[in-house]
Amino acid sequence: MKGFKHILLLVMLILCSGHITGAGEIAQTFLDGIKNYKEGRFAEAAANFSKVADEGIKNGKLFYNLGNSHLKNGDIGNAILWYERSLKLSPDDPDLKFNYEYALSLIRDEKGDKELPLVRILFFWKYLLSQTHIQWAAIFFNIIFWSLMTVQVIQRKDRFKTFSHLILILGLIFTLTAVYNDYEADFIKEAVILPTKVSIRSGLTNDATELFVLHAGTKVKIDKEKDDYIRISFSEGKIGWIKKSDAGVI
Repeated sequence: MKGFKHILLLVMLILCSGHITGAGEIAQTFLDGIKNYKEGRFAEAAANFSKVADEGIKNGKLFYNLGNSHLKNGDIGNAILWYERSLKLSPDDPDLKFNYEYALSLIRDEKGDKELPLVRILFFWKYLLSQTHIQWAAIFFNIIFWSLMTVQVIQRKDRFKTFSHLILILGLIFTLTAVYNDYEADFIKEAVILPTKVSIRSGLTNDATELFVLHAGTKVKIDKEKDDYIRISFSEGKIGWIKKSDAGVI
């Protein structure tokens, strides 16, 4: 397990968040969390960091610290949840990736729907690059393409025709990938199972037929919400209902 980094930077971020009332108090709560973590009071540390997050602070390091605290406290479900949330903000953090992979090794359930190897090969850039990098790549290639088009129009020559076509193709690939990533983030909701063990049932009551069981840390997709329940999809043929409180939305 790797420790805390950039603590001062995060405290500065909290103090500079003008929209938050009592920023100094929140910064102190964060520092209390650091102290509790270092002294082995992991439940208290998680509570401190959660209080900061509840105030609207969205920071990869804060979420990473929350994941570490829950993992040290033996709460795999919440550890995975906060690592997942941190990955959305800090996808290239090596310490985060290391701890996340370790936490994943503790999950009892095998992974549900798996990406086909061929898909990962054909669309390798989607899995190698973060959403931010893909967006910047799309912007970069579009700027280069339209700059080349402008030069060709001004000079009235097709000097860069082949190169322009290549840049256009790359621009379209990254633009479409960025659009799909946005669609995926907005419309495909994922969640993490929080309790140690949860029964997935055929209906919205505790008396409904138990279809299968999932354990803490397992990631699922949310298909539908109704009252205090959500219908989740784990893998092909494994779909059912659980209470909203039994899962944390990533």
